[in-house]
Amino acid sequence: MRIEPNIAQVASLFGESSRAAILTVLLDGRSLPASELAYAAGVGTTAASGHLAKLVAGGLLVLEAEGRHRYYRLAGSEVAAVIEDLAQLTKQPAILTLPKLSLAAKALRRARTCYDHLAGELAVSIAVALEKREYLVRGEGKRYELGGEAAHRWFAKQGIDVKALRPARHGLARQCLDWTERRPHIAGPLGARLFAVWCEAGWLKRNRVPPRLVEVTALGRRNFQRELGIFLDT
Repeated sequence: MRIEPNIAQVASLFGESSRAAILTVLLDGRSLPASELAYAAGVGTTAASGHLAKLVAGGLLVLEAEGRHRYYRLAGSEVAAVIEDLAQLTKQPAILTLPKLSLAAKALRRARTCYDHLAGELAVSIAVALEKREYLVRGEGKRYELGGEAAHRWFAKQGIDVKALRPARHGLARQCLDWTERRPHIAGPLGARLFAVWCEAGWLKRNRVPPRLVEVTALGRRNFQRELGIFLDT
């Protein structure tokens, strides 16, 4: 009797280039219609519909209907984590293969979304700073464990009641290996909440073009320097 997990079927969903493009476009947590996803994947609407049907049937996407409109989004953070992990297996991230990075590529590398949390150079610097202060401690597997009372006070200062957060499969916080920096940033409920409160406080600003880009405001630069000793160029 074979008891190993059957990964071949779900792996094949990631392995087709058009479907991979669709999944990557949705990595910022948005819900998009089939027409936009077809354009992003470079295929016609009929082909896109076939790919989307397979991704929904395979549990990677969720279909949402609002009146006559239909939207698709990633089924959850686990799917986003797989996409980021697969990116680690490439010899070199595409964003780093250019002889000289464009301003847009530099901005995307600096700060971007990874599903519901912050990624990029800034996110890695935040993780390093929180580990250095022992507000977060690397635990078993990919877990981040919270430090002592000082950690709880610091997160409370940011507007986060850690005790009110609901743990996910990897606890309150997870090490998510950043695909451009090759070092972990903070995912999980705590990572998502940190990103949300900093956007609400005006430290960070989500962009629309490109959609995954995150801008650091002047207020954010001052506060990241004061709170975590992170110095950011203007």
